Amino acid sequence: MSVEAIRHTEFPEGYTVFFGAEGKVIMTPRSVEHSSTIRSLQIDTLALGRHAKVTSDVHLDFPADENSAPDLAILREDAHKQGKRYSFEDVLLIAEVVSVSSAREDYDDCTAKYGRHGTPIYLVVDPYAAEVVVHTQPTGTGYIAAYTHQYGTGKIAIDLADGRTLTLGLDELPRPETQAGAR
Repeated sequence: MSVEAIRHTEFPEGYTVFFGAEGKVIMTPRSVEHSSTIRSLQIDTLALGRHAKVTSDVHLDFPADENSAPDLAILREDAHKQGKRYSFEDVLLIAEVVSVSSAREDYDDCTAKYGRHGTPIYLVVDPYAAEVVVHTQPTGTGYIAAYTHQYGTGKIAIDLADGRTLTLGLDELPRPETQAGAR
């Protein structure tokens, strides 16, 4: 399927669509945990300013047709769209929220892709493992440094390349509901 055909395809509502290497199209349904976690991250970004350039599920242009619509992206304040989209060069931080079907993609494939394209900070937010992995120091194959923070351990300050700081509240991140008592 060509990139142009994919852009004009209507995908089912409630699904997140990933465009991977070698023409892969991956569709995954959104869970309550996924949606709530993105919302929690968005709330934490409000401290960057009401008009901070923060996107969710908005396509960003990466080289070699590796376009991506990350769960959350923080862009430089002076970022401008190039055509209809922002460029990967405008990104300061990307966060992907793990879903049951996307764990390998978020931990492995996206880590390699975002590092390869020089995204300064990549967060893997995993409601099922109750952890946030902060990747820094991108390289051609991924990241040099990765720090894991457990949910419920306070707040972490993440310094962005433009001098601002994102404070992520680990106590407020939602966890999956238990199945006990489910009907």
